[in-house]
Amino acid sequence: MLSYLIQQSRRLLAAATLASIVSGACSVLMLVQINRALTAGDHDARVALAWAFAGVAVLSALSHAVASVLFERLTQRAHAQLRHFISARVIAADFRKLEEIGAPRVQSALSEHSAKVAEFFVCFPAILTNAVVVGGCMVYLALLSWQIFGAAVVVIGLGTWCYQLAQRRAVTHLDVAAREQDALFGHFRSLVEGAKELRLHRRKRLRFAGEVLGKTIDKVRAERTRGMSMFALAASWGSFLIYAFIGLVLFLLVGDGPGQAGVMTGFALVFLYMVTPLESLLLNLPRANLARVSASRIDDITREMPGQEAEALTDVATPLHGLSLQGVCHRYYRESKDDIFTLGPIDLSFAPGQITFLVGGNGSGKTSLAKLLVGLYRPEQGVILRNGEPVSDANRDRYRQGFSAIFSDFHLFDSLLDVGSEDLDQRGNRMLERLHLQHKVQVRDGAFTTRALSQGQRKRLALTVACLEDRPFLVFDEWAADQDPLFKDVFYREVLPELRALGKTILVISHDDRYFGLADRLVRMENGQLTVETPAQATGLAA
Repeated sequence: MLSYLIQQSRRLLAAATLASIVSGACSVLMLVQINRALTAGDHDARVALAWAFAGVAVLSALSHAVASVLFERLTQRAHAQLRHFISARVIAADFRKLEEIGAPRVQSALSEHSAKVAEFFVCFPAILTNAVVVGGCMVYLALLSWQIFGAAVVVIGLGTWCYQLAQRRAVTHLDVAAREQDALFGHFRSLVEGAKELRLHRRKRLRFAGEVLGKTIDKVRAERTRGMSMFALAASWGSFLIYAFIGLVLFLLVGDGPGQAGVMTGFALVFLYMVTPLESLLLNLPRANLARVSASRIDDITREMPGQEAEALTDVATPLHGLSLQGVCHRYYRESKDDIFTLGPIDLSFAPGQITFLVGGNGSGKTSLAKLLVGLYRPEQGVILRNGEPVSDANRDRYRQGFSAIFSDFHLFDSLLDVGSEDLDQRGNRMLERLHLQHKVQVRDGAFTTRALSQGQRKRLALTVACLEDRPFLVFDEWAADQDPLFKDVFYREVLPELRALGKTILVISHDDRYFGLADRLVRMENGQLTVETPAQATGLAA
């Protein structure tokens, strides 16, 4: 993931990197000028050093400013690119696979992990600049004295080795924290969506707050604290080694020979100057490691969402003349019974202007069949034919454009994204008036004025959207379950017959047996198997 982001911004990254290197080099040159000024005795030499120092200082400030601005642009671009990339993979992903991954992991990738990866470009200039400063200081030390430089290499090597040991342990804790973060987003979702249940049940509320949500929050905090603390301890150990080496140089390694005072002053000054850049370097490396861990999590999630289907070139559906499922089977794991449920083989045909009621007990496979029918699930066996053409990965997205569906877990968008016409507001408001929603919500400029409605009212909004989409096949999954008798009557006795008169093909998943007689046929599902009945037969069985 980091490689992908770097490739997307190669030129900008190269310019920012160059500016950071220049800034670090200027810092080292300033140190050299300071050390020379401390030992220079000639007035003219000091004047020349002053001008050189001023020039280096201006160049350092300019290069630092340029690097900071460029890396800030890189950070924002990287964050946006990550969100675009993840969103595109989610949109293109197989729906069944997306259900298995779950919303919390996707939301965590879009927010927490993408932000951590983007922060890499915030800490990168600090890492690069300070690395140049430390490297330049080491070169200057080598020019002052090879013997003492050798001892410095040993000290820094020891500090680096200890730091690497700490890093391995720290990254392990950061990996655990990243996994727990995904679970935490699921608990955040429950915190909002389960608000009613939490307020109704004190014991449930207390256990959720303490043993579920609180425990996960504390686990993320504890693991990140352990990981980052190890980095901090390693950085402190490195600082101690530097001070210890300064003492070693001042009191043991430097003798009393001619010129040794200048060498001692130079070494002390360089090492004191190196302390802050080295600490900054060691403290920013953990942020880079956090970015690497988050990038790995994003890689894992996006690899689980391969796009296998060709995208439809248009959203305009061709007229439906006939649709049939031939020997279609689908299998999935049922957690409630800890077994593999088999739906099918299904042989079923649909014709324009036909109303089909799909009935059966809970868990019999009705919603799974509806998802197979509209192309959200891929059949594991058999074939679906639309107008005699088999549905495959090459045309499944185009096939889906022929359906409007309202599932029990439907979602309402702010605006009517896929409906466009000059009289859209007028047609939408007429439908809302018919469903007695005109006092609650209006359609203005192709968007609903509010979605803060009851579940039943929101379903009526969804029905409005489905009718405005004007697709040839409509699927309603327990649409009337949240409606009062008045709107059930409007739906079954007015809306459905009008849609049939327009030539629409309609599948209604329903338990309202009093309306079974309004269907052209009933399809009963029991344990994944279908039987087709006449409305009279179904009414007799219900009686």
